[in-house]
Amino acid sequence: MFTVVLPGVHPPELEPFALFMFCGILPWTWFSSSLLESSNVLIAGGNLIRKVLFPAEVLPIVTVFAGMVHFCLGLPILAAFLIYYQVPLVPSDLAWFPLIVLIQLVLTLGLALLLSALSVHFRDIRDLLANLLTLWFFATPIIYALSQAPPSVRRYLDLNPFTHLAVSYQEVLFRRGAFADWPRLLAVGGGALAVLAFGYFIFDRLRDTLAEEV
Repeated sequence: MFTVVLPGVHPPELEPFALFMFCGILPWTWFSSSLLESSNVLIAGGNLIRKVLFPAEVLPIVTVFAGMVHFCLGLPILAAFLIYYQVPLVPSDLAWFPLIVLIQLVLTLGLALLLSALSVHFRDIRDLLANLLTLWFFATPIIYALSQAPPSVRRYLDLNPFTHLAVSYQEVLFRRGAFADWPRLLAVGGGALAVLAFGYFIFDRLRDTLAEEV
């Protein structure tokens, strides 16, 4: 598969390739680092959780927002490269950017709440998550374009919610043309809300046992 999606010569529409890749790696770094840190944040903050008046969900939420701050600090660098390579930005497409960030924030918060609570009871999750995120990275069109994947593989990539987040960032910031992936982006947004509701539900159900387990 990698010989197909990662050929020696990149298609012209992916040039400059470093900029194309940066458009996907920047949000992915926020996503993956937030999940990894959230899986250990309650255990590391055990002294705070044992305080009766301290809301435990603050810890994974702060972790996600801290990752978002680093993401925002990387945006000026991305903007500088966009200017350097003279990539034209379409204002109507760029207007989607805040919504893409918001959907990623909601999805990340939901998964962070879920993983942080479950990791307290199942410590192996922290070790498995690193391997899962590596697989998830290669299953997301960040270092290759979704159009390069064979049709039989693309069906499975479409099931990956971060596929459509990455493609949305690429289309809004890098590609020249109308933003065409917005229906899938909105579908991911609906799914992200469901993940947030489920993550908070599980977190709330396990809240009373967290102090004992850490």
